[in-house]
Amino acid sequence: MAAAAALTSAPFLRRCGSFLPTIRLINNRHRIIHTAANRSPIANGESAPLSPLTPSSTRRKIEPQFLCYCTGTEAEAESGTGTAEAEKDTVKEAANTLDIRVGRIIKAWRHEEADSLFVEEVDVGEAEPRTICSGLVKYVPLDQLQERNVVVLANLKARNMRGVKSFGMLMAASDAAHENVELLVPPEGAVPGDRVWFGSIDEKDSLPDAASPNQIQKKKIWEEIQPHLKTDDSGFAILDTKHSMRTSAGPIISQSLKNANIS
Repeated sequence: MAAAAALTSAPFLRRCGSFLPTIRLINNRHRIIHTAANRSPIANGESAPLSPLTPSSTRRKIEPQFLCYCTGTEAEAESGTGTAEAEKDTVKEAANTLDIRVGRIIKAWRHEEADSLFVEEVDVGEAEPRTICSGLVKYVPLDQLQERNVVVLANLKARNMRGVKSFGMLMAASDAAHENVELLVPPEGAVPGDRVWFGSIDEKDSLPDAASPNQIQKKKIWEEIQPHLKTDDSGFAILDTKHSMRTSAGPIISQSLKNANIS
């Protein structure tokens, strides 16, 4: 009943669509409505009266559920701000399951069977370097790839690239026309194997475990996250305009491409 009283006094109800097993507060913004199988969901913005309790004779036959609604302001209701913020938080959580690391190219050469591809041996902090193929021939001179630090997406499924198995991807910024492409640059002091994440330095110790390559592929996590990655007006790599792409040593940047896509 306490939950019901708190609910009816809320200025606005926004349905989450979640069904939870118990009555509880979530992030100090959620209230729970007790519904049974004979009660219909409450539409956005409607009041939230509780229907009469189910008679005891039929109570055992009905599976109770707890519908979750968020409380918010009328301004949030009209603008959709609360929903947009929740979606962005979900994007950030998914982005931090990507295994992005600082790498160092040990050596690079032209792919013997593909004119558009380089092949690189990259140290990502593991016992052995990874072989990675990249389509950078048109954009980056070969001599600029040798012995340089890069940013590597390391939990993609291995792909056969014209006879060479590639175990990851070098991350780069590109303009809208994809005429100019340059590799992302880790900060000075970063070393191979350093984790890259999205957020503040304080969030380093609370990051989720990286997803497996199978999970990345099955859930299409990279495809979901990639459109949210950009560089800002200063060339800093960011997620959703506000979450810095960073290592413990500092932020990731593009040397010259601003307001560019990242892939």
